[in-house]
Amino acid sequence: MTTQHQHLVYGHATAHDCLAFADAGTATEEAAEIQALAAARTWGEARQVRMTHLSHPAGPDCYEPEDGYGDDKPFDIAEVGAVVEGYWPPMVTTRALDVLPQDLRDRYAKAVHTVHNGEYLDVPTDSEAELVAELRARGYEVSRDDELINLLDGFSLGSLTS
Repeated sequence: MTTQHQHLVYGHATAHDCLAFADAGTATEEAAEIQALAAARTWGEARQVRMTHLSHPAGPDCYEPEDGYGDDKPFDIAEVGAVVEGYWPPMVTTRALDVLPQDLRDRYAKAVHTVHNGEYLDVPTDSEAELVAELRARGYEVSRDDELINLLDGFSLGSLTS
């Protein structure tokens, strides 16, 4: 058994009704990027949001001012194509494929294939205690934050600013 020294954050992913795991080292910064974009009031403000961890679904290479998305035009994240289509932010449930050890994925979860967004890991909520205990026994630091997990998933993006 390999010992890891990684900090994971996890929580109940409302959209998939399962547990989701993410790297705690970047999760808060990624959530801040999502919140910053959701808080933009105009397309100009949206284009100014700096993305270092996530792609920019409202960036200049996606929406040109001359195509009707001028800097002073009202911006609503819930109307951005990648958000509407479910591509942005990426499903939080996909992250477990990268951060959980393969043997634990095999034992506690199942891979689910989606038509449009690829594969994600369905980690049943009833396996929480055992899985978290195993991770901690391997040296992982594990903390639960449902709000952060759902923010990373873009759950209720249209209402983030209300």
